[in-house]
Amino acid sequence: MKKYAWLYIIFVFVALLGWMGVRVYRKYFGGRNSAVMDFILRTDQHQSWVTPVFQRCGTAPFVMPTEGYVGYYYGDSFRPFHRHQGIDIFGGKTAGQTPVYAPYDGFVSREAGWKSSLIMRIPQDPLSDQPKQIWIYMTHMADAQGNSLIDPKFETGSMEVPVKQGDLLGYQGDYSGVPLKPVGVHLHLSIVKDDGNGHYLNELKINNTYDPSPYFGMDLRADNPLVGLARCETE
Repeated sequence: MKKYAWLYIIFVFVALLGWMGVRVYRKYFGGRNSAVMDFILRTDQHQSWVTPVFQRCGTAPFVMPTEGYVGYYYGDSFRPFHRHQGIDIFGGKTAGQTPVYAPYDGFVSREAGWKSSLIMRIPQDPLSDQPKQIWIYMTHMADAQGNSLIDPKFETGSMEVPVKQGDLLGYQGDYSGVPLKPVGVHLHLSIVKDDGNGHYLNELKINNTYDPSPYFGMDLRADNPLVGLARCETE
């Protein structure tokens, strides 16, 4: 009996490991991860997934700032111990070809040393009835070697450059911060909280960011199982 008991314990242990392995694979390698890779490798076969630039959903305040496949959503986990703080929009073209525009009116700054990133200050959150400042952080606007693809009017160190919704900011790139490890060409966008003293919080922490869904009028949260075209919630 002891022999069979040990066999049963081993069987349960192996089954548990298999179940955990499937969950890890689905979380970190399946779902939108697989779809993003498929879009990058076979862009021409997935044009129905592409959201057009300047698309506005209903009365949502923001327009889509660039053309592409919204591949990663707010809160997605595409690597262990990480939750995505915004959305990633993949243009399906090489670095420097897909324009990026301002999704809303605001004031753009480019901190000294930033090769691929901009931060836009919006003095009044369009979704709040109370005085509330928010920020839009956008990055990956440089090629793999770190050559900036940001529009020259936002030179490094420039602060508070006024822009209107639809103004050109730069182009999608694939800079990761490490020249030998480029990312897929895309725009990352996060909506960042103000620290209460007129400055933005660290956007690398998801608790310092807002869910972008209501600003774009789309369900862009991680628990949305949708793979393919990001749809307006009014559709």
